[in-house]
Parts: sequence; C-alpha cells; structure tokens
Amino acid sequence: MAIISKNKKAPWRYGRTQIRYAVTYIFITFTVLAFLNIYCSSTCKRLFRDNKEAAMLDKTGLAAEELRKLEALTPADVSATLERISSLRSVHIVVTDVDGTVIFASHDSTLPGQTLTWPQITQALNGIDAFDWDYDSGIMHSQAASPIIDGWRLRGCVYASETDSGQGALVASIQRTILTVTILLELVVILFSGLFTHFFSARLDKIMASMRILRDGNYTHRLELSGHDELTVLADEFNDLTERLNISENKRRQFVSDASHELKTPLASIKLLSDSILQNDMDIDTIREFVADIGDEAERLNRMSEKLLSLTKGEPDSAIEPPSIIPMTPTVERVVRMLSHLAKSGDVDIHTDLQQDCPILIREDDLYQITYNLAENGIKYNVPGGKLTIALGRGEDCGILTVSDTGTGIPEDSLSHIFERFYRVDKARSRASGGSGLGLAIVKNMVERNQGTIQVTSTFGMGTTFTMEFPAFDIEEEDE
Repeated sequence: MAIISKNKKAPWRYGRTQIRYAVTYIFITFTVLAFLNIYCSSTCKRLFRDNKEAAMLDKTGLAAEELRKLEALTPADVSATLERISSLRSVHIVVTDVDGTVIFASHDSTLPGQTLTWPQITQALNGIDAFDWDYDSGIMHSQAASPIIDGWRLRGCVYASETDSGQGALVASIQRTILTVTILLELVVILFSGLFTHFFSARLDKIMASMRILRDGNYTHRLELSGHDELTVLADEFNDLTERLNISENKRRQFVSDASHELKTPLASIKLLSDSILQNDMDIDTIREFVADIGDEAERLNRMSEKLLSLTKGEPDSAIEPPSIIPMTPTVERVVRMLSHLAKSGDVDIHTDLQQDCPILIREDDLYQITYNLAENGIKYNVPGGKLTIALGRGEDCGILTVSDTGTGIPEDSLSHIFERFYRVDKARSRASGGSGLGLAIVKNMVERNQGTIQVTSTFGMGTTFTMEFPAFDIEEEDE
C-alpha cells in the first residue's frame, strides 16, 4: 500500500514543480515588462518635458530680450512689445519689475500691481532662468521665467505659463500604447509558458512512465522521444541503460539456468552412486571405489560452487580454471561408471572403445561435463534394449570423442536448432525426463571454449551421433 501511495503522490509533486517554474518565469517576465513599461513612459514624459522646457525658455528669453530694449517697463510699452511677438500669443505672460511687482499680465487683469513670490519668478529675479513642468490626466502644465537684464542691471523678469492638452493627449496615447503592448506581451508569455509547461510536462511524464515500466522489470521497453534538446539526450541515455539492463538480465538468467544445470550433474552422479551402494550387494573394495567417486563428485561440486561464486563477484579470470593436457580415457571411464546405474535402470547397454586415446588440451571438468551430458542424453532418449557407444579416436592433429546411441533420433528439421538454448525436440518427453533444453547448448559452449568443434548426425528413429574434435598434444613430442 505504501508503494501505491507513493506512486499517486509523485505526479502531484511533479506537476506542482512545473507550475512553480511556470509561475516564476511569468513573474520574472512580468517584472521585466513592468520595468520596461515604466521606463518607456518616464522616458517619453522626460522627452516631452525637455522639448517643452526648450520651447518655453526660448519664448521667455525672446520676450526678455525685446523688453530689455525699452527705456522703461511701462504697461503700455510692455503690452505693445509683446503684441509684436507672435510666438507668445499661445501662452500667458506676466512681466514684473525688479521687486516682483506685476507690470503686465496678459490673461489676468487682477494681477497688475501685486507683488508675486512664485518660485519661478523668485528664481528669475535672482538672474537664473526657471522652468517647471507638470503632467496630470493627459494635460501638461508648463511654467518658465527669464530675467530681464540690461547690461549688468536687473530690470525685472518675464514669466510664461501654458496648458497644452494636445501634447498631453499624445503622451497619454503613447503611455496607453506602451501599456497595451506590455499587457499583450505578458499574455503571450503566459500562453507560451502554459504551452511549454504542458508539452515539457508531457515529455517528462513519458520519461517517468518509462522509468516505472523499467522499474517493473520490463527491460525491453524503449522510450521514443522526438526533439533535439536535453530530454532527447536523456531518452537516448535511458534507452542505452535499458539495453544494458536487458543484456545484464539475460546474462543473469543464463547464469542461473547454466548454474542449475551444471550443478545438477554432480548431484545426480552422487545420487546414482549412493543408490548403487544401497541397492546392490558390493564387496568392500567396490564400496570404497564408489565412495571415492562420490568424494570426487563432491570435490567437483565444490569447485563449481567456487567458480559460480567468483562469477557473481565479477571475477571471471579467477572463475575459469586454466586448461591442462590430459588423456580422455580416465574421464570417460569415470562418466561410464557414474551412469552405469542409470543405464541399467533404462535397459541400455554402454559400450566403450578407448583404444585410440590421445592427450588433449582441455579443462578436465569441461570434458567430464561434455561427456556426461551427451551420455546421459543417450541413455534417457534411448529405447529399451538400446545401446550407447562412447569411442575415442585420433585424427591427424586432433583427439576425437564420439558419443552415439540407438535411440529415437532427431528430426532433420530440428538438427540446426538443437544447440539453441531452451530448444527441445520432443517437449513432452523433455518435460517427462526433466530436460530444460540447456544441456546441448552448454556442451557446445564448453567444446568451443576449449578450441574444439562439435558435429551431430542423426537418423530419425534409429539414433544420433555426436562427434567432437579437440587439438591433440603429444607429450613426448613436446618434451623433445
């Protein structure tokens, strides 16, 4: 139940992570776009302000220059002079004397005679041009003042104010456009973030599903992921991993099946020998001989166990014993002795022809296993009253081991498959006799790893012959 609960929670946590990433990305882009919106709006207003400042100071400067030429700043002379300047007709003009007392006001008849302390006028009476600008609700308010200086003498100042709704509306329009573009961009970002998160999550979900399939033991599963990004590389690495795991799993299964099959041989031999001792009246010398054979099989079983243990530890070099030059006769005789009880119970006669023996380079346990497996098959798949023949021969540069029987034989269409793992010619008989379809595959592997060859001929219903050739080593010739 805990595993099921964990699997249910995993997608929720995963989806929440994707949403968090998407929200973070949207927040970052929103912040950047908001900053750009504020920056563009403020820059736009600053450009308009700078333009308005230059225009207004030009007007007040021009008016101050013209008024400087008057001998006296009288309301009539000031009014007449300003009337001639057409650029001043769009603005409100106030002219003061050096004390700030209003001499002339173009749009407010109540101001003349009053003393003004407006900041712009005060700054202008100190001999410095002044400008102030304000923007509110699409309307720009501009105020400028310039001193009237005659030589080194301050005579007064010119103050101008203007309310510009046209340019204010332009600024407002630009700001609205920038805001609209910002909102549209943010919506596009949100849309693409959602789509990206969806497709990215779908691809990750596919990877996670494949990982769960792999976790369940399906090492043949392959992850198909389109694209050319890091997830595609991850999918390729995943497929490489599953391939390696599949190979490892196949090797593990082969190891288990081979190990069980190889361990079965010495155990079966020990059982046969012990049954022979229990079921037959034997003299003490024969019993000792059988007990010695049991000890040999136990020792071989111990060596095989050590070899298998070394293989599980990843020590292949130490697991396989080196080959040695040995004659074949002692090993063949030991196999015959081991299988004599099985042959007797199956009414099969064992014949041997060991006259043409020669030393070969082979691992003794492998030779025993090869001979035992073939001889055991020759007994199991024989017919009552049949015969099993084991013969040794010598070729030009090889030793020859032949195992033949008069059993049921192998159909012609099965001859090319008998060395395949788990292949069984007669599945019903194989199950009845305990066959697993591994014996001949193990025999072929052992023959080939000892630089030998194996051939099989068979006539269905008449019998089968296995012929193996191993490189021959003449000890006397080697010593010379």
